[in-house]
Amino acid sequence: MNFKKLSFGLITLLLVMALSFTVLAEEVELRIYHINDVHSRVEEGSYSGMGYAKISTLVDKGRREKENVLFLDAGDSFHGQIIANINEGESIAYILNLMNLDALTLGNHDFNYGQDRLTELASTTDFPLLAANLSRDDGNDISFKDDYFIKEYEGLKVGVFGLVTPETRYKTHPKNVEGLIFGDPAVAAQEMVDELRNQVDVLIALSHLGISEESEYTSIDVAENVDGIDLIVDGHSHHELPNGQLVNDTMILQAGEYAKNLGMVDLIVDNGQIKDMKVSMYTKEMAEDVKPDPIIELVVERLNRANEAITSQVVGTTNVELNGERENVRTGETNLGNLITDAMKWKLDADAAITNGGGIRASIDSGEITQGEVITVLPFGNTAMAIELSGADLKAALEHGVSQYPAEEGLFPQVSGIEFTFAGDAEPGNRVQEVWVGGEPLNEDENYVVVTNDFMKAGGDGYSMFTDAPIVSEAGGLEEVVMEYIEETGPVAPEVGGRITAE
Repeated sequence: MNFKKLSFGLITLLLVMALSFTVLAEEVELRIYHINDVHSRVEEGSYSGMGYAKISTLVDKGRREKENVLFLDAGDSFHGQIIANINEGESIAYILNLMNLDALTLGNHDFNYGQDRLTELASTTDFPLLAANLSRDDGNDISFKDDYFIKEYEGLKVGVFGLVTPETRYKTHPKNVEGLIFGDPAVAAQEMVDELRNQVDVLIALSHLGISEESEYTSIDVAENVDGIDLIVDGHSHHELPNGQLVNDTMILQAGEYAKNLGMVDLIVDNGQIKDMKVSMYTKEMAEDVKPDPIIELVVERLNRANEAITSQVVGTTNVELNGERENVRTGETNLGNLITDAMKWKLDADAAITNGGGIRASIDSGEITQGEVITVLPFGNTAMAIELSGADLKAALEHGVSQYPAEEGLFPQVSGIEFTFAGDAEPGNRVQEVWVGGEPLNEDENYVVVTNDFMKAGGDGYSMFTDAPIVSEAGGLEEVVMEYIEETGPVAPEVGGRITAE
């Protein structure tokens, strides 16, 4: 008997058995928490959800109860409210670091401060910013993003890659995305599957694509055209999917907006295969008695206190509530839309004014109006500019603005100096019926001076008819124009007066 050969054979057998027991180890449980489209609404309130402090408490509770927890954000996080806008997202990055976020995919509004600022923010975060379908037209690397990351739990390998909406090209200011290429998400997803599927047990797409029928690129398209993705943790369209949406073999998850919900999914993975999946959602109402995380609460309080000297200054008074609710400014005339466009038209002494409903981000209660409230309504730092526009192009702009009606899309126009009717059930391109400017029927051959914002002038929200129009004059920031108008003409009490009529 050859002892050496026997020993080698025995050792080999033991190694094989050990490997087999490793592969066939006990089932591994993984809990995934997810949020999306918080738009920096970090505090609990009437226009927002449960707030970051309560979300932090819930996630930390899950980490105590479960050994394996993954916490993901599907984008539109760094911008939207004063707490974020004053320091260009730094406060949000700091809070998410404290909450031990694992990854964030870039939403279109996360580009609102520009690429240089994104690079600075990425250097401060303890989590990666993901966007696998984003590249640069000169072929150079993008310093502020990663394609994917892999995390291991008890031998279970989880891969997460990011997808950002190509709508970012026109749903942030075009100057913010100069030189960037937003590739087809399905193509990028297939490349990620090809690269990662054999490396991981669970593969997740963290996407800011949404599921709106009006969007050219959606998470549903990715799930229908790409096999091998277990979960798509989604954002952008602000949908609530409390039980998820199964498309082929891929579960799509989305938790609404403004931290109104904390999405949750529990996985049991056995030998590299998902054996069980339970999708649920923790709502703001369910979190009513949850004690906020005292550290997050204290940080938010101190940030607000530091900003208060600026934001608490009163600029005027409104005798009525000013309606800036998303579902209203994106589907019809509102009194706040009228106030904003009246201010634009007044400031630059123009024939008319038009702004996109998607740029109006909040309402204002009746009573005193503070700088902070105006900045919250108009958080993007856009400027007002008057352009010379033919009647034909003005009508084309209105036609474009109502092309997605009744969908709640940001391109819907709010106007001043203009009245128009449209048939909401007609084919896009043939919806606008009658248009008046300054009380007179629109003359398509006449030129008009129309005030818009620099986002729309650059073709934002698809207003391509504005890009070549000559600029007549410019004013300061849109929020400054509105504050000045309120100070000069207040107290204000704008009404809905038939500027936009859906027939």
